[in-house]
Amino acid sequence: MRNYLIITVLAMILTLEPAFAQTAITWETLRDVAFTEKFSEEVDAYFLFPTFGKSLMALQGKEVYITGYMIPLDPASGIHILSANTYANCFFCGAAGPESIIELHLKPGHKAFKMDERVAIKGKLKLNSLNIYQCNYVLQEAEVYIK
Repeated sequence: MRNYLIITVLAMILTLEPAFAQTAITWETLRDVAFTEKFSEEVDAYFLFPTFGKSLMALQGKEVYITGYMIPLDPASGIHILSANTYANCFFCGAAGPESIIELHLKPGHKAFKMDERVAIKGKLKLNSLNIYQCNYVLQEAEVYIK
């Protein structure tokens, strides 16, 4: 009876683990995107609009984690960006493309981050192809990921 109970508990743990697992992504993963320059009448300017590849579309809404450099643009307003590069080489400085940054919607009560702090972050991936006021990649319910 005791062995049966142990086997049953182990089977339950192994069955439930994938439901709580996060998918590791890399900055290479986020390069499965093509950009088309389009005019936005709303702001009278041209923007790069993404078309996401199949591998990224499969990650839409999934919990993922990625490691990068924190760019706390306006911490008081909750505006944080995770970048493939340090601030001096990030997308905003012209050294990379829009696929090299992720907008973070951090959970309340998160720690204060330093500029260029290397950190792993997990959250639900949202792919944004329409809203010009958001990044193309957004991590919702984001928090520091500890393996």
